[in-house]
Amino acid sequence: MKQVKKIAVALLLFVATTSFVNAQSKVAHIDVTQLLSAMPEMKSAEAELKKLQETYNADIEGSMTELRNKYTQYQNEAAAKSKEENEKRAIELQGYEKNIGEAQQRAQQEFQKKQAELFAPISEKAKAAIEQVAAAQGFDYVIDAQAGGGLIVAKGKDLLADVKKQLGF
Repeated sequence: MKQVKKIAVALLLFVATTSFVNAQSKVAHIDVTQLLSAMPEMKSAEAELKKLQETYNADIEGSMTELRNKYTQYQNEAAAKSKEENEKRAIELQGYEKNIGEAQQRAQQEFQKKQAELFAPISEKAKAAIEQVAAAQGFDYVIDAQAGGGLIVAKGKDLLADVKKQLGF
């Protein structure tokens, strides 16, 4: 019987402490992805990245077309060339393929670098605005409401409209 009383008292203290702690903290949520996609800076950054991607794609597609043309030319001339000449041409084509693959990798790396360069200040601006709105409204915690962001229930105040207002849009 004494064990049951001790367990009941411990459970009561645990519930009371948890209730007290929860009553002291104010929690809000915001979908950061939705906020970022609504920011005008993000739209212009995405447009710049799209243009850059199209440039890279055009360059690589041009190289691929050149490779296909050379391959067709070498195939058509293969019967009139010696075995050694055909082997040289095959090695040459492999070199072109390798160069195109390296160009694709460089383009992807440059694209990712540019993406990080463009998105970092936008993310910082959004974070600062979230912190300002949360402080002004007295929220202790702001949780990202994006799926997978660790949020199970989103019944708190959504700061999206207030942060947009803070950013001026």
